[in-house]
Amino acid sequence: GPTRKMPLTASAMDFFQLFVPDNILKNMVVQTNMYAKKYQERFGSDDAWIDVTLTEMKAFLGYVISTSIHHCESVLSIWSSGFYSNKSIALIMTQSRFEKILKYFHIVAFRSSQTTHGLYKIQPFLDSLQNGFDSAFRPSQTQVLHEPLIDEDPIFIATCTERELRKRKKRKFSLWVRQCSSTGFICQIYVHLKEGSGADGLDALKNKPQLHSMVAKSLCQNASGKNYIIFTGPSITSLNLFEEFEKQEIYCCGLLSARKSDCTGLPPTMLNNPETPQSRGQYRIKMKGNMSLICWYNKGHFRFLTNAYSPVQQGVIIKRKSGEIPCPLAVEAFAAHLSYICKYDDKYSKYFISHKPNKTWQQVFWFAISIAINNAYILYKMSEAYHVTRYSRAQFGERLVKELLGLEDTSPSH
Repeated sequence: GPTRKMPLTASAMDFFQLFVPDNILKNMVVQTNMYAKKYQERFGSDDAWIDVTLTEMKAFLGYVISTSIHHCESVLSIWSSGFYSNKSIALIMTQSRFEKILKYFHIVAFRSSQTTHGLYKIQPFLDSLQNGFDSAFRPSQTQVLHEPLIDEDPIFIATCTERELRKRKKRKFSLWVRQCSSTGFICQIYVHLKEGSGADGLDALKNKPQLHSMVAKSLCQNASGKNYIIFTGPSITSLNLFEEFEKQEIYCCGLLSARKSDCTGLPPTMLNNPETPQSRGQYRIKMKGNMSLICWYNKGHFRFLTNAYSPVQQGVIIKRKSGEIPCPLAVEAFAAHLSYICKYDDKYSKYFISHKPNKTWQQVFWFAISIAINNAYILYKMSEAYHVTRYSRAQFGERLVKELLGLEDTSPSH
């Protein structure tokens, strides 16, 4: 749960600033102004530009964050006369001023000579965000490694033409997270670039299980020695990785797939389906030390690799139509924690920011901001402030937008 007690009067902005404090916003102001100055030195002066201020930077963020609530395809719709126009917030800043800030917006204006990383323009922000996640929240013992749903807004996809779909560029990065499975709080983010030079590009990532292991190790670098139980999907699950994690006192439970997983070191007899017909709930087990390989049948064969649960402990899967189906405890735990994450995705993925810039670092930035706001809402729901106001996720987002735009007084009432 949360590591600090927030006051009853804490606003949406207070929770958001646990992860994106004023010093980060002030740095955005400095870097944006530096970039604008350098750009104009190179390409000619821009008489319409005046240096951005902290108040304007907050309003700028507020406008883009508002697309996560109203799902307008372009943030500029706020100033239009169409369906997505929003007269109540459009008066804070003119459209032309917003577009100027959008043009020059930067987090790191210049590449240093030592920088080779493709995400150098956003890495300081991601590092700061990670520090905020670590210091504000203590996760439960059970966590999940997965890719959250960050695809296009389904409403837009259903209404746009094929031509519009073809025009939209595919994402050039993959986003993975380590997520607390009790609350949905995202503890760590890992961004993998598609166009990474060499063997660790995303195209190779799809084909090489060892690169999925690299993602898992990066996500769990702060987890060693804490006896966490990590649940993984087929692309990450492998015997070598689980044995390596066990040495760091990280325990695992993962679904195996003969097609997607690295099955090195596992007995082929357990990976092939038995010839004799199986009844639902039947399972076979093979063990090596603390590691168990479980093959369980339920309208198909499911294989699990775990060193976190005893294979002889019994569990049960409850289905609405067929009732209770017996299974090992590891299978029940995996199903319960994965279904929680599916509920999180259903509830929170629709609040990802709809604004889709062309630059990859900006796409990563807005996804990271979306995750920060979802985490802020989870902390708000666990605080005493929630019992005073009880905002839904949409209402929390609207409050945050208004506070960023200066339409709400965020100072505590006396």
